Amino acid sequence: MEKGRVLLTLGTADIGKLLVEYTIPAIIAMVTVSLYNITDSIFIGHGVGVMALSSLAVTFPVMNLAAAFGSLISVGAATLMSLRLGQKDYVAANYILGNVYVLNLITGILFSVTVLIFLNPILIFFGANSQMLLYARDFMIIILAGNVVTQTYIGLNTLLRSAGHPQKAMYATITTIFMNLILNPLFIFKFGWGIRGSAVATIISQFLVLAWQVWFFSNSKSSICLKKDFCRLKKEIVKGIFVIGIAPFLLNAAACVIIVLINKNLSYYGGNFAVGAYGIVNRMAYLFVMIVFGLNQGMQPIIGYNYGAALYGRVTEVLKKTIIIAVATMTFGSAFAELFPHSMASIFTDEKNLIDMTATGLRYAFMFFPFIGFQMVVSTFFQSIGKAQKTIFISLTRHVIFLIPLLIILPKYMNISGVWISISISDLASSIVAACLFTTQYRKLQSKKKG
Repeated sequence: MEKGRVLLTLGTADIGKLLVEYTIPAIIAMVTVSLYNITDSIFIGHGVGVMALSSLAVTFPVMNLAAAFGSLISVGAATLMSLRLGQKDYVAANYILGNVYVLNLITGILFSVTVLIFLNPILIFFGANSQMLLYARDFMIIILAGNVVTQTYIGLNTLLRSAGHPQKAMYATITTIFMNLILNPLFIFKFGWGIRGSAVATIISQFLVLAWQVWFFSNSKSSICLKKDFCRLKKEIVKGIFVIGIAPFLLNAAACVIIVLINKNLSYYGGNFAVGAYGIVNRMAYLFVMIVFGLNQGMQPIIGYNYGAALYGRVTEVLKKTIIIAVATMTFGSAFAELFPHSMASIFTDEKNLIDMTATGLRYAFMFFPFIGFQMVVSTFFQSIGKAQKTIFISLTRHVIFLIPLLIILPKYMNISGVWISISISDLASSIVAACLFTTQYRKLQSKKKG
């Protein structure tokens, strides 16, 4: 009955109040993750040094690849879980939970072992030079050793949200970050463990929350319970998870290729400091991107329900409000980066050359941020109404179709500036593509609303 009242609210309650109710927990969780990434870099930049900070950027592709395998399982499982719970098929939901647990253990271990065996050549391929390699290796050995913890923690947290516990999922994320913020300075500054201390803090924090997640899902009184009987892999469930999860997997894998190209170009034309600058720019960009991610997560169920109920007027109202908030958020980020780039960069380091390079990167990378706010909402809108192909196409235009050729061509003529400009142009071009697709769909919505 409670679930019925929630669904009825989605179709009748004030759109503004719904957006606040659904987006605030998601935004808090997303911003918390982003703030952790920023503070983590600050601790490493000031506590270990500029070279350690630069080496973090080299580890991004490996982390993205690990995230790709994590999303292959968690995104597909979350969708299946929501569908089965909606059908009140609790046996299937329990099998999904058990299969996700086992799949994360298997992929987490296999990924770690494979990458650890070839870690040095992988890091060198991703842009590490002899100076960066030592720091990047020290960091990644610990992260990879705990990767099975990371993937299982993320997978179970995604299922917490799908199983009707969004606030518990938010609290789990915040608790992980809070513990990390306590352990990071302790291990780096007090114990003198350097960049390894940051990695150890991350794994310990995730392990403690993972232990709580397993305990929570082991409650035999709950309709969804992690039991041994449900941990046997079932072909139809594994296939369903992979079919749905392949899209985010490919997008994360594409992001890995992009980061490699950017790092190699920056290293060739600007040296270690340029790679470090990208790492800082990436951290700051994600602070604002994560806010819009959270906004989109809250928007998605509202649009999906109202579109399915043929309440097209409410769909357009949600879209308008969400686009306005997203564009305003990204405009603020763009203005801040244009006006105070040196101040933003100096948070991470005292090295003047690195600050100057970062300031330049911030101005270029944030140039078309308002358009990206619009593009992100449009992309989620298509996903919410069951047109995932358009969502994938929009993402591919930004990360592959436009950016890869630009990264190959522009740096040859413009050196390091060509790398930053490539990012900006791909943002603008993909936003134009999104606007064209959206205009056509919006007209259809308007005609349905009148009809």
